[in-house]
Amino acid sequence: MTRPALSVVIPCYNEEACLEQLHARVSAAARSAVGDDHEIVLINDGSRDASWSVMQRLAAADPRLVAINLSRNHGHQLALTAGLDLCAGEQILVIDADLQDPPELLIDMRATMVEQQADVVYAVRRKRDGETFFKKATASAFYRVLDRVTDVPIPLDTGDFRLMSRRALDAFLSLPEQARFIRGMVAWVGFRQVPFLYDRHERLAGESKYPLAKMIRFALDAVTGFSTAPLRFASHVGLALTGATLLLFLYVMGSFVLGRTVQGWTSTMLVVLFLGSVQMFVLGMIGEYIGRLYVESKKRPLYLVADVAGPVQGRASLGYRAGEGPRPVRPEPTEGLIAASQHEEG
Repeated sequence: MTRPALSVVIPCYNEEACLEQLHARVSAAARSAVGDDHEIVLINDGSRDASWSVMQRLAAADPRLVAINLSRNHGHQLALTAGLDLCAGEQILVIDADLQDPPELLIDMRATMVEQQADVVYAVRRKRDGETFFKKATASAFYRVLDRVTDVPIPLDTGDFRLMSRRALDAFLSLPEQARFIRGMVAWVGFRQVPFLYDRHERLAGESKYPLAKMIRFALDAVTGFSTAPLRFASHVGLALTGATLLLFLYVMGSFVLGRTVQGWTSTMLVVLFLGSVQMFVLGMIGEYIGRLYVESKKRPLYLVADVAGPVQGRASLGYRAGEGPRPVRPEPTEGLIAASQHEEG
């Protein structure tokens, strides 16, 4: 397969008002960087507006534009996964549809990739225009807490806006988990990754697709996907409570021996409520990890493609595309180990 020099992958959800200008600016940036040797991959993530109709019209007028219509709303991270799975470029630019991340930075990001001999150039937000103090503060706190608890260093103040090499993307596509935190997964694959500072702009139109509830779910996926710290915290709390219980036992026995037993309903209920709340929290954290294991065990495709417009060059290795046939079967981890051991023995 002859690969284009560049793929620009853009997940979209209810972005009808942005698509015309998005296509114009991204096309101009791509042409400035690599001429006509590029493709633009738009993923319609179950939009409820006319986004898919606009994408079809743009794809009919631009032979370098590929529009992918998912069967339903899968969420930003899975929609982005679909675009990365089906794109074909040697270099891949990931960008959001709201134009908060300027596509005109592509040339500078490619230059940084060459100068630093990097496989990933990730954009670091120096300034965030048009966002509330609450969102800026919670985002800053989230990245710093995540950096403390995760087993893999994840760059601070970054989103999914980044430029990747084909070998880094292929390594990323070998990770099939369902609950995806893409910026963490890209950090996990390694290779040489370098920062690129920029100022984030205000949204061109529409509203944020990450309300508070989705942000909390996203943060939970990030923590449980890249850290066992909550489970360690649960064990530490249990150990501390065991020590506190021993001290309380010594206090009760001492009071009994000295004839100063304390009779009090309030103190008893406080202890019961405290222990009960800690137990429920610990069970909830364990349940999150068990739930992830349950979802992964079903091995469902990560995304389902209903329709395409334009020349799709990639094959759905992580998802299912109607009319393409069954997905390639991925070997179980144990099969890979057996094959490796047989190769070494041979």
